[in-house]
Amino acid sequence: MNAFSSSAPPEVIAISQASRPFNVTIEPPGSKSETNRFLMLGALSKGVSKLDSPLHAVDTDLFMQALRAIGIPIESGELSAKIIGCEGRSSGGATVHLGDGGTPTRFMMAIAALARKPVVIDGSARMRERPIAEGVDLLRALGCKIEYAEEEGRLPVRVGGGRMPRGGKIEVGRTASSQFISAILMLAPRLERGVDLFVNAESLTSPSYVELTLHALKKWGIPFDVFRSESGQITRVTVPHFEITASSVAIEPDASSAVYFLGAATIVRDARVSIFGLPRLSRQPDAACLPAFVSMGANEWSGTSGMGIEGTATLNGIDVDASRWPDGALCVAAVGALAKGRTRIRGLETLKVKESNRVQVLAEELTKMGCRVETTPSSITIDPDFTSARPILIDPRGDHRIAMTFAVLGLSRPGISIGDPRCVSKSYPNFWRDFSLLTESPR
Repeated sequence: MNAFSSSAPPEVIAISQASRPFNVTIEPPGSKSETNRFLMLGALSKGVSKLDSPLHAVDTDLFMQALRAIGIPIESGELSAKIIGCEGRSSGGATVHLGDGGTPTRFMMAIAALARKPVVIDGSARMRERPIAEGVDLLRALGCKIEYAEEEGRLPVRVGGGRMPRGGKIEVGRTASSQFISAILMLAPRLERGVDLFVNAESLTSPSYVELTLHALKKWGIPFDVFRSESGQITRVTVPHFEITASSVAIEPDASSAVYFLGAATIVRDARVSIFGLPRLSRQPDAACLPAFVSMGANEWSGTSGMGIEGTATLNGIDVDASRWPDGALCVAAVGALAKGRTRIRGLETLKVKESNRVQVLAEELTKMGCRVETTPSSITIDPDFTSARPILIDPRGDHRIAMTFAVLGLSRPGISIGDPRCVSKSYPNFWRDFSLLTESPR
């Protein structure tokens, strides 16, 4: 891979093939999902909360800036962040822009619903295309004041500045995103009636991310009751009114970012990657895609300091349901493009409304490589062929996870270059520095 300053990567990065097995230890930045959840809980709390090892990237930094703008002080250093909570009722009276950040945007809409003065919330052109109407309707059902500032069903929105919403009973079905459900569950303790959330569908969208939110509530000391079907699916969650007080939590390394290094080891024979600090049984959804790599032929291990993967001689295609780890599905698809036989990945309904339409972009870019690809609205099937090894330029469409996915493929398939490499700063500013260890480090 071309050498460059981590602060100023070139417009295009040419990925070097791994000429030999590597044995490296990677410590990804803090979990984006955990950082966003604990920032929200800290903002709603009484007192000063501390987050150890939070993620510092575009998404989380914009979220912190937005919280400061509505009157919630945050002191952020390289290793920690301190949040002075507003006890639920921020001053508001600001316009905030959250870029491409889907989770920060939806969390901010819930927090701003309690603001004393209206808050205008906006995002990038892509974020204006992403769905928010279902979440707006749910917040309105709890008594939150929200108005569309321009186009019905789209950002920007004007939130708060009215009476305190009281909360109560709501029903949810299959939604385009689970992020509003997570936001509502964290907002619930600040509402007079709390929230009694009933699921009127067979299952929630992205239930693993709702489970992560419940785990965050538990770590923060917030009571709740959860009811489940015989199959374990959530059918109802009750979060009562509760005085949220400050807490201190340590944030795990980001499993969604770790996946790309685990995938890299999977495709290179005898290569070995250790992910420092990430427990094998992490509650982060994408940690659950590790068995997919094992099913394809890799070996795994775990210990007190983390977990990892070692590549073997053969990769096999698989048929797998990725609904509990949809972001990790991209890297599994990359491994599938190098495997023997077809790989089919199901449960990808939410990927079309991410930073890009990820199923569509995967299909288009894998086809450029020489794969035969079939898609449905919820699945992708990859049949490796590689009739040509001609050089190709990958257009990630501004999507950090697409860029990372094809960087992994470039370790094995020659001639891959990645355009717009800066897009990885959304979640992993030092990704290219760490990725270079796979081609520059001796075993």
